[in-house]
Parts: sequence; C-alpha cells; structure tokens
Amino acid sequence: MDHSWVEPDVGPLEDAALVRPENGPLLAFTVDFITPVVDDPETFGAVAAANALSDVYAMGGEPQVALAICGFPEDVVSPTVLARIFRGGRDKAAEAGCAIVGGHTVLDPELKYGLCVLGRVDRDPPFSQTHARVGDRLVLTKPLGLGIAAQAIKRQRLDAADLARVAAVMTTLNRGAKDAALAADARTATDITGFGLLGHLHHLLQASGVAARLFAEAVPVLDCVRPLAEDGQVPAGTRKNLAYVEPHTRFEPGLPAAEALVLADAQTSGGLLIAVPPEGESMLLAELERRGTPARAVVGEIVKGEAGHVEVVGRLAR
Repeated sequence: MDHSWVEPDVGPLEDAALVRPENGPLLAFTVDFITPVVDDPETFGAVAAANALSDVYAMGGEPQVALAICGFPEDVVSPTVLARIFRGGRDKAAEAGCAIVGGHTVLDPELKYGLCVLGRVDRDPPFSQTHARVGDRLVLTKPLGLGIAAQAIKRQRLDAADLARVAAVMTTLNRGAKDAALAADARTATDITGFGLLGHLHHLLQASGVAARLFAEAVPVLDCVRPLAEDGQVPAGTRKNLAYVEPHTRFEPGLPAAEALVLADAQTSGGLLIAVPPEGESMLLAELERRGTPARAVVGEIVKGEAGHVEVVGRLAR
C-alpha cells in the first residue's frame, strides 16, 4: 500500500500524525479523550477539548475541524449532563476556530469525552521531536501539578481559589504558546500530558538523539501542589511515570522525592515544552508574555549526551 502521503520525519512518540496530501497543505491529525478531572460538566468538556486541540498546536498547526468522542454509563450520566459536556467542548473548540462537525457516542461503564482533530500546518518544516539541537533552550508555558491537583479535586482537598486556578490553567488553549514559538523560530515543541514533563522530554530527546539538563528550581508549579506531593497525595499514574523515567534520569543528590514526583506528574491539558535556539530565547519569552500564557519559564537546555538522558539539577546556571 502506498503511504507516500504520510510525513516520515517525525518522532516515534509524536503528538500528532502528519499527512501531506498531493494537493493541499500539510495536515496534523490526532485523537485524545479523558475521564473527568473536574465536577462541572461544561468545564470538563472544555478541558477535554483543550487537551485534544493541544496535540495540533504542538506540531505548529492550527485546528480546523473535529469530531467528538464520548463513552458514558446511561444509568449514571443524564442527557442533560451530556449536553453540558458537549457544550463545553463545543465552545472551547470554537474559541480555537475549530468546528465540531459530528462525532460518536457509545455506552461505557466510565465517562469519557474528547475529540478527533484535524489541523492545518503552514510552517514547513513543522515542529517535530526530531529537530532539537544542542544549545537549544527549553521553555515551559504552563505550571506543573495538574495531575496531583486533579486527584485533590476528586478528594475535595482544594479550596475554591485553588480549584479556579487549576481549571483556568487546564482550559487555557496552547494556541498563544504555539504562535509565540513560531514567531521565535523555535525548533520543536511537545505538549506535556500523560507522561509528565520528564517523560515527554525523554521522548523528545530520544527522537533528536540528544540529552538535556533540567533546572528543577526554574520549573513553575501550581501553588497548591507541592504540599500535596510532600504529603504523599500523588496519583498512581504519576508514580508509574517516575519509575518509567528513572533509568534515563540522573537526579542531583539531595533533590526532594516530592520534587521528582512533581516533575513526573501526569498532566491533563498541560503546556507546551518548546526547544528554541539561544538567539530566539528572548523573543520567545517576550511573545509568550504578550500572549498571556500561564507560564513562560526557561527550565533547561539541550546538551550533548546519551540520547534520551535527562540530568535534573537544582538551579539555573547562567
């Protein structure tokens, strides 16, 4: 079978597939869905949509059209609640300029909602995890801790202010981060989701054949998260993430165990991790500030070393 329309220059764990029709723009194609991370139906729909759309932004693309995907237990979730979830997803996609034109539902023991998204990529070459180079700066555009915070929401351990902050971060589109990265001529980006910062960084480094140094104290973290991590209130998925990356990671002696868990925390609708050449760092930070991204932090750099290896140190050395 002829697959010549599939873009070959992508990483093994890329955020979205790239297809290049014979006549037309390069397209990013992805699917993502999640279980509830907040109680409010509209907010859940918005978070799930932002999470799915993020994969297209991570390729440097702009979402164009989407299909909704939903599984639900009919004896638990009412049609009214479903309608509110769909409305939240529809409105968030509309904010991105992306039309939800249909979808599919199935009966399922556990509620799930998300999108299958098709986006247009005008940048050539697109962002790819194969493009990071030694010397690139690593910039993160949302704070970490969304997985730990989501578990705390389920256990009713967050106050109203922290809950509002977490919801605001998760429903923020990565569109501004993507546009800033394009303006600064960044080399690549990946969105930080289920594998956590360390896991997604490891995948990017493997694809590019390089290593990285990560500055733990420079990594933005939600205010409510470190006390939860220190108290052991960490999802099982986050602990599995840490076990997954430990063979590929060297932690500076004395780094608190809770800090390592936060760096591996499984995110929902996290930010972009952007690799930008040193000469583009100032522009990227300025563009991120202009677009009001939830964070704009230089958290590390690409270095020579074993492909996929991450060294975690305390402070940013400049």
